[in-house]
Amino acid sequence: MTNPVARPLTLLGEFFAMSADAFRGMMVWPFQWREFISQCWFIVRVSLLPTLLVALPFTALISFTFNILAAEFGSSDVAGAGATLGAVTQVGPVVTVLVVAGAGATAICADLGSRTIREEIDAMEVLGIDPIVRLVSPRVLASTLVALLLNALVCAIGIVGSFIFSVFFQNVTPGAFVDGIPLLTGVPELVISEVKAASFGLIAALIACYRGLTVKGGAKSVGQAVNETVVYAFMALFLVNVVTTAIGIKMTAGR
Repeated sequence: MTNPVARPLTLLGEFFAMSADAFRGMMVWPFQWREFISQCWFIVRVSLLPTLLVALPFTALISFTFNILAAEFGSSDVAGAGATLGAVTQVGPVVTVLVVAGAGATAICADLGSRTIREEIDAMEVLGIDPIVRLVSPRVLASTLVALLLNALVCAIGIVGSFIFSVFFQNVTPGAFVDGIPLLTGVPELVISEVKAASFGLIAALIACYRGLTVKGGAKSVGQAVNETVVYAFMALFLVNVVTTAIGIKMTAGR
């Protein structure tokens, strides 16, 4: 009788082995800079518009809700503090999760999956080219960098959008909003937010690369791999978000 736990553990072991090889590939010289730059641009192209479309509604929702609660308690002057804290610690990382897993990771998986079923990966191995070094490591590094930049962009959009929404639609005083920005949010919160984003980009790319390289069959299996990439990436990234948020709150509680 087949052990139902053996197969998932085997797949998990293969994933960690590929991840270790990907980190090793980043140290191999010469590094694939052309592939890295190409993948950065590729991920930015598929992620930038979804980032803007997701960030703006999130920003409006958080600002609207917080400002109503603040007005109920007569504390509208702290609107800037709440909006900035929400944008930096939650909106930025959560939007990064959605975009990196839903757009960037799926594009990486589809690209590598297509190469796998066309036997390009096998051909590279026959020629003595390591596909991990040549394809996976640049994509993982590119995804990590783009996730960092997307998070910074979302945080900036969140703060500016909250200011516009609060001042022009909910009659919050501009000076009070700006004065409240540094009350709850400082460098530690920004660093934790960027650590989250880097972790999201790294993990999503590793999952996408693994599923893309392990595709078996035809075009249908590539579609299945892309769907599985979204599910696995969301599960892993939201777990990482919970853990890093808890650690961040513990570290900054006494600040």
